[in-house]
Parts: sequence; C-alpha cells; structure tokens
Amino acid sequence: MTAFLISLAVLIGGYLLYGTLVDRIMATDKNRPMPAYTLRDDVDYQPMKSWRVFLIQFLNIAGLGPIFGAIMGIMFGPAAFLWIALGTVFGGAVHDFCSGVISVRKDGASLPEIVGSELGIGIKQLMRGFSVLLLILVAAVFVVTPAGLLASMTPDYLDKTVWIFAIFAYYILATLLPIDKLIGNLYPVFGFALLFMAAGILGILIFTDIEIPVSFADSFTTHNGAVPVFPMMFVSIACGAISGFHATQSPMMARCLTNEKLARPIFYGAMVAEGIVALIWAAAAVAFTGGYEQLAAYMAQDGNSTGSLVHDISFGWLGTAGGILAILGVVAAPITTGDTALRSARLTVADFLKVEQHTFMRRLMIALPIFAITALVMMIDFSVLWRYFAWCNQTLSVFTLWAVTVYLARHGKAYIVSLIPSIFMTVVCSTYLLCAPRPEGFGLDRSVATAAGVTVAIALTAIFFKYLHTLTPTKPREA
Repeated sequence: MTAFLISLAVLIGGYLLYGTLVDRIMATDKNRPMPAYTLRDDVDYQPMKSWRVFLIQFLNIAGLGPIFGAIMGIMFGPAAFLWIALGTVFGGAVHDFCSGVISVRKDGASLPEIVGSELGIGIKQLMRGFSVLLLILVAAVFVVTPAGLLASMTPDYLDKTVWIFAIFAYYILATLLPIDKLIGNLYPVFGFALLFMAAGILGILIFTDIEIPVSFADSFTTHNGAVPVFPMMFVSIACGAISGFHATQSPMMARCLTNEKLARPIFYGAMVAEGIVALIWAAAAVAFTGGYEQLAAYMAQDGNSTGSLVHDISFGWLGTAGGILAILGVVAAPITTGDTALRSARLTVADFLKVEQHTFMRRLMIALPIFAITALVMMIDFSVLWRYFAWCNQTLSVFTLWAVTVYLARHGKAYIVSLIPSIFMTVVCSTYLLCAPRPEGFGLDRSVATAAGVTVAIALTAIFFKYLHTLTPTKPREA
C-alpha cells in the first residue's frame, strides 16, 4: 500500500508543483488571441467550456492503454509504479502540455506541422505519413477491441462483426460532424463512466483491507518471466506514462480552448488523470490476484486475458450495477480514442493539403480514403496490429519531444524539461526496435541493442547542442 500511496502522491504533487513550473517556462498568457475565436468555423474551430474540453482531451488519450497496458506493465514488477508516476509527471504530461500550447500558438496546427516547423521540412514530410499511419492503426485497434468486449456482454446475434460495423459507423459520423454534435455531447457521459470506474476501484484499494503486494524493493527486477524490464515495460505502459499519440490529439483541443491559461489543467491535467487511472488498474490487478506469480498464473489460464481480468475486478469489487457501469467505461475508453484518431487523421491530411474543412463535402473528400485504408488495416491480425501500434506510438513521442526541445531552445527557455525525456525515450525506442523479435524488430542481443540505443541518443544530443547557437527566435507572438 505504501508504494501505491507514494506513487499517487507523486502524480498529484507533480501536477501542482512541476506542472506549475513547466507552465511558467512556457509562459502561457491569458490575453493571447485564441484560434477558437480568430479562426472559428463551428466545425473544428469553436470555443467550448473548459470542463468539456478537459473531458474530451482525457477521453481522447485514455484508450485501453492506461487499463490494459497498466495490467500488462505491472507484470514486470514494482518498476511499473515508478514509470507510471515519474514518466507521467516528467515525460508524458510535459509532452502533452507543450505540444498543446505550441499548437495554440500556431493556430491549432496539427502535429506534423508543429514538428516540421522545428525540425525541418524533411522531418515534416516523414511525420505527415508516420502520424497518419499511427492514427489509422489506433482507429483499427480501437474498433476491434471494444467490439469484442461488447460482443461478450450482449446476445449471440450481436456478435463481434455486428459491433465492428456499428462502431465504425459511429467513427465515420464523429469524424465528419462538427465537434460539438456527437463528441461534445457524448463524452461527458462516457467520461462519467470512466471516472466512476476509477474512483470506485480507488476507494476499494484505499478504504478496505485489500492488500496491494507491491513495494519498491527489487524495482528493476522483472517478474514477467524472462522478459526484461528495459525496454519492454516502457513500451507496454505507454498511455499511462508517455504516448506519442497524445500529441496528435492536443491540436484538436487547441482549436477549442478559450484561454491559454487553461492549457495546464487541460493538457497537463488530463495526462496526470490518465496516469492515476493507470496506477489504479496496475494496483488492482496485482491486489485482486494476490501477487505477481498469481497474476501470471491467472493470465496463463485458458480463456483468460486482460479483458477478463478487468471484468472480474469490476464485478467482483463493485457489484453488478457498479460492474456494468465500470465495463461501460472500459468500452467507452477505446471508442472515444478511435473516433478522434480518425478525426485527427482528417485534420492532419487537410492541413498538409491545405484544404479547408468548413463544408461537409470537403471533409468527406479527405475522410473517404482514410476510412477505406482503416477498413483494410482492420483485416490484419490483431496481435500484429498491437505490436506495431505500440512501437509507432512511442517513436512518435520521440519526434514530438525533440521538437518541443528545439522550440524551447529557440525561444530562450529552459529546454532541460523536455531534453531529458527526449534522450530517455530515444534510448527506449531505439533499443526496443533493435532487440524486439522479428519481424517487428531486428532481434539483436539486448546488450548490443541497448548500447546502440544509447549511441543514437548521444548522437542526437550532440547534434542538438552543435546547432543550438544557430536557433534564432521566431515571432514574438509564439514566445
């Protein structure tokens, strides 16, 4: 219990203290003209109440990652608690907040345009393709997963195929309609279910005699068989600590923000909220089963999975009514990520092609090819999809963090806050790509891969410092 409470305190304290520090470094300004007003089109650019923007941002980023990823991550041991707490405060929240603020200052620009403006036209072109690919992977993954969950809760005639068609139809509408129609109205309901689930399980963990068998002893010793903590755990727990996908979502909310001073509670705060959800589910998994060995044994049984464990915890601890609401929250989480993934893909392509999105037919023109490619990707085996999604997701965070670092340096600000997570995530992603089994990686020995990953990070850091003096300030408005 002590390790859990310390980690929870780090997350809350990190928002209050470190979040304030990063906010001061970014120098958010309540008087800055906001794109929600200056470019208002009542489709993508429109002012929304801050609580709605927070819930949309939170649900956009809180897919299955902070639930399923946290459960898979805690199988590595207490290092998962450290990564969720420290990774969120010093990595993920900085990543989400800074990319959101930069997008506001660039009139709601999508992620490739943000990264390209800092890292060059070549990286911009790479990011355009890479980010759209990731968004399509996210949408495909988050059609299949909730469809399976819903099929397990409904009569046989509502099988997985029926739910796939239903969810994909909803995604099409959410991508094309103005943001306040479906997303703005449904997300408060989904948000309540997800937050109820987290709050209910948190109450069980704190106020009952349930033991959380986690201490910080042997924090970096794996409990997941022969699978090493580094770099595997740092890829398994993505959305609960740091996720490149989040930076594709921040620009969507940057177009609805009414005051730049709201950026910290919305962007930094939503990431901390997601870290708390991940921490709760990591603790619940190991507490419900009784320990690391018991959790591994549960997962090894025929028919058991992370989804079945979530089901058992929800109904076992919250009762029938609470369990149903909790499961609805679990189902809502991936759906409210998949729909905005496709919407972000539309906006990214529209920004690239410079096609305004005020009229329905122009939105449809951009979206139709995206829908077709997503439908084809959904036919790929789910396990293959998930592996490539996990690696692409974390790699995207590397590009974003380096872009944020260059932005801060360009404006004479304390770039150390993003430089350190940039270096660390470069090592993680490079090492993972080199040592992951084929075909997703190169299958190299882990020690060789780690040495190579460190070398890549050192090289990029050296390049950054070499060209640091050449970074000249941009327009004062962006400072």
